[in-house]
Amino acid sequence: MTILEYKRYFKGELSSIYSEAESAELYAVFLFKIVGFDKFQQRRFMHQQLLKSHIEDLEEVLKTLKSGKPFQQILGETEFYGMKFFLDEHVLIPRPETEELLELAIHELQKPGKKHQEPIKILDIGTGSGIIPIVLKKHFPSAEISAIDFSEKALEVAKRNAEFHEADIHFIHQDYLNDDLAKIYDVIISNPPYIGIDEQAEISGSVKEFEPEMALFSPTSDPLIFYKKIAKDCENHLADHGMVFLEINQKLGIETLELFTDILSEVRLLKDISGNERFVWGVK
Repeated sequence: MTILEYKRYFKGELSSIYSEAESAELYAVFLFKIVGFDKFQQRRFMHQQLLKSHIEDLEEVLKTLKSGKPFQQILGETEFYGMKFFLDEHVLIPRPETEELLELAIHELQKPGKKHQEPIKILDIGTGSGIIPIVLKKHFPSAEISAIDFSEKALEVAKRNAEFHEADIHFIHQDYLNDDLAKIYDVIISNPPYIGIDEQAEISGSVKEFEPEMALFSPTSDPLIFYKKIAKDCENHLADHGMVFLEINQKLGIETLELFTDILSEVRLLKDISGNERFVWGVK
């Protein structure tokens, strides 16, 4: 079977799950991974016969895609903020909203006249694959950045990504909800688990089945439990003029904002590119 013939077959097999454009893109991605041909070569050599071993590998990819497993986990990597990151079933697949969170943080931290001691100290709570601290380290090389996660498996992925990007991050294995912070930070940033137990039915099966539950859902019936702890820590562990950046549950924007109004001198509820109330940003 040629590259073009298998492409038609591949798209047909996935037609009930993906659009034609999506399945064509997936074919290009996995053909590059398996055969080594980029998109230009795939067009140039479209009539070239695939090796039996290549077809076997592509068949395994098809089988796994049909199971609902995200293609990023099959690849073992993804692109985020223009950078390559490794991932597996122990960490969340990065979402575009988290790129927006980082754009907000980078924009605010780069404003002239910010009152911070040097080097600036940043804490990421619930780091997962380490995308947030690594991107921040690339933009603020002199910053001292720490990142907490309860999952040792997640921290293994985060450390691998940090090594790949040569980013010096202090990773901390900690049960954040039940432990105290040890330092004062200039920036606290977090995309914690914020989906309530009552919202589980709204989450697609591919997400619930293949992504880590502890990174998605609140560990209790209170979907704001992490934000309440972060608000408390802003009182005692956020420096004067320090900033907090949070990705939040779009259904609980006002409720999340109110947790910080008496603690921070300025706090705002911001919308994402889709118009959803997605971020809380504040200054102490």
